[in-house]
Amino acid sequence: MTKPQKKPLTLFYQRLALFGYIGLLILMPTWLYILAPREGYSNGFIFVVYILPLLLPLKGIIQDKPYTYAWANFIVMIYFIHSLSLLWVSPQEMLWIMLELIFASSMFIGCTYYARHRGQELGLKIRKLKDELAEEKAAHTVNKDD
Repeated sequence: MTKPQKKPLTLFYQRLALFGYIGLLILMPTWLYILAPREGYSNGFIFVVYILPLLLPLKGIIQDKPYTYAWANFIVMIYFIHSLSLLWVSPQEMLWIMLELIFASSMFIGCTYYARHRGQELGLKIRKLKDELAEEKAAHTVNKDD
């Protein structure tokens, strides 16, 4: 069974997500190891805190899994918050901060809408909570009557 072809809008959001993701993958190690190394932080700490989280969704993104794009948003929030925090405390690094903010925002928007549109194209659905509760209530009522 072949997967349905991606619609142009879905493809746009995937490209936006990949632009942000690849941008962060290149920017963060370049910025933190080469352009402006952090004093007082070990290379291992910087890797674990700023680089490793970006590598977690890599396999699912390569395999084009909409679910991975969806949960990658939790990870991208680290970079969004990091960039917003540095806007206040480190104005001398404005160029790198703005790049991080642009990449994180692009990834967030792209991942959100790509997961939604591609999931719909593939027929993946997240059931609504009210439907879940109604079924649970019906099952509970049946068990009570026994």
